[in-house]
Amino acid sequence: MKSFFKNVLANIVAIVILCVVFFFFFIIMLVFSAMGNEKSVVVKKNSVLTINLKTNIMDSPTEEKRGLFDISDQNKNVLIYDAIEAIAKAKTDDNIKGISIEADYINAGVTQIDDLRNAIADFKKSGKFVYAYGNAVSQGAYYLGSVADKYYLNPSGMIELKGLATEVTFFKDFADKYGIGIEVIRHGKFKSAVEPFLRNDISPENKEQLSTLLNDIWRNTSSKMAASRKIDTAAFRTVVDSLYGMIPDLGLKYKLADKLIQKTEYDQLIKSKLNVKENEKLNKISLGKYIASYSDDDESGDKVAVLYASGSIYGGDDYSDIHSEKYIKYIKDLQDNDKVKAVVFRINSPGGSANASDEILFELQQLKKKKPLIVSFGDYAASGGYYIAMAADKIYSEPNTLTGSIGVFGVIPYFKDLANKNGVRSDIVSTNANSQYYSALNGVTPYGVSMITRSVEGTYKRFVHFVTQNRKQTFEQIDSVGGGRVWSGTRAKQIGLVDELGTLSDAVKFAAQKAGLKSYAVSSYPKSMTPFEQIFKDFNQDEISERVIKNKIGKSNYEIMQQIVEKRKLQSEVKMEMPYQIKIN
Repeated sequence: MKSFFKNVLANIVAIVILCVVFFFFFIIMLVFSAMGNEKSVVVKKNSVLTINLKTNIMDSPTEEKRGLFDISDQNKNVLIYDAIEAIAKAKTDDNIKGISIEADYINAGVTQIDDLRNAIADFKKSGKFVYAYGNAVSQGAYYLGSVADKYYLNPSGMIELKGLATEVTFFKDFADKYGIGIEVIRHGKFKSAVEPFLRNDISPENKEQLSTLLNDIWRNTSSKMAASRKIDTAAFRTVVDSLYGMIPDLGLKYKLADKLIQKTEYDQLIKSKLNVKENEKLNKISLGKYIASYSDDDESGDKVAVLYASGSIYGGDDYSDIHSEKYIKYIKDLQDNDKVKAVVFRINSPGGSANASDEILFELQQLKKKKPLIVSFGDYAASGGYYIAMAADKIYSEPNTLTGSIGVFGVIPYFKDLANKNGVRSDIVSTNANSQYYSALNGVTPYGVSMITRSVEGTYKRFVHFVTQNRKQTFEQIDSVGGGRVWSGTRAKQIGLVDELGTLSDAVKFAAQKAGLKSYAVSSYPKSMTPFEQIFKDFNQDEISERVIKNKIGKSNYEIMQQIVEKRKLQSEVKMEMPYQIKIN
């Protein structure tokens, strides 16, 4: 028996030692992989700057998610600001002869694609070529690629050019069927974030704002595509309505593409353009690697800091999304950093917690007292995302930014009917009249509803107050365009919710000008996580679960599921949040 236990113990010890050795071997391999990636990138003569499927355009460093084995491809994630600057640099770089857009799908938001497209259009003024190639091309990728001098399509390919639509999912019947009660308090008839729990169909107000918003965005994007492809506006509408892009021959006939060729023939065409021999390699360099070839953090001299805020707004100090404790630290650091002469606050957020938004706004107001604070909007600056912009000296929005949604709501779930159906009930013993104003089993008391309503109304008034101060309009003026309504950036400029239509680069230049800087460096905050920080962050149980579920059911379906089960979405808290997201797929 003793020998048996000795053998078992020896095997356990051997397994532990083997695991430890494997772990350290794994870490060493990762270190060498990362070190190998740090070697400088050299831009060869006769190179082509390439935007391909691996290019992941991000608005903020906090969006970067790198898995265990992704270290070897660090340059695929590119900040939109860096991408625009890289294209501008390539315009005068003698080693870069042209741009090749080879993306069937582009991982970027509508305003990011807009900025890339504008930067490439400016690049074309240099006289250098811009070509594009596609196989099964998404609408977003075609919107970018259509700016090219020539667009080439695979003979068996397709272009998914179909216009914009949104689908609103409703959960009221689901909640009723399973005995889930949801108490909703909101201010603003356009505050449709809570509609899926109140109705079985879209409200007239929500339909109105969605129709206006989608048409604003489509009018902007479709006119650019039609102009680039030299197609009459009416004819382009027919092409889109008829889905002619789905058939390669029709895509060619109606001028969506210039020629149907294979990818090898496309590469050979570029070689001929550059006088590269057929047996020689075509020098292609990705956006990420091109940026790595010249970028270097300059710690000396004056700086304009870009503080990125991307995602939903929460309390706490997590790195991802916008967590108030973390952002308060960032803002205070920038306030105390003497090298930072101006700050650009880049917002790409649909909002979230009203309390967390208020905390962030207060700290930004303190920052503004010491140095210029310019705000730049990305895809979203709605509800809480708009609220935190109210400390700005000046606000820049993109034409397609989803802007405004000045409104407040509270959502309180309870399970009284579900509990009763399954034989569960409760009794309450309390010390005060409203000690148990809310219960997961019994819902909210009438007095509790009245007090939460007062809280929502008070938060809305506070929201509008800060907007009136920043936008220099009356309460009535802001209330008339508020009520939870979302506007495009173009209309937001018309009604005075933003100051200028412009890019992040425009905001940076103005910030430098306001600070009186002639020479400056641009620094990004928060700093990107190191590869090892990313890896060990992924060991978090929630992160792992989220990735597994997303991979199984898809990102879009995961976002729908979150609306039902995400505890931070349905917690008893006053919220400033936009009801939906819009993407050009």
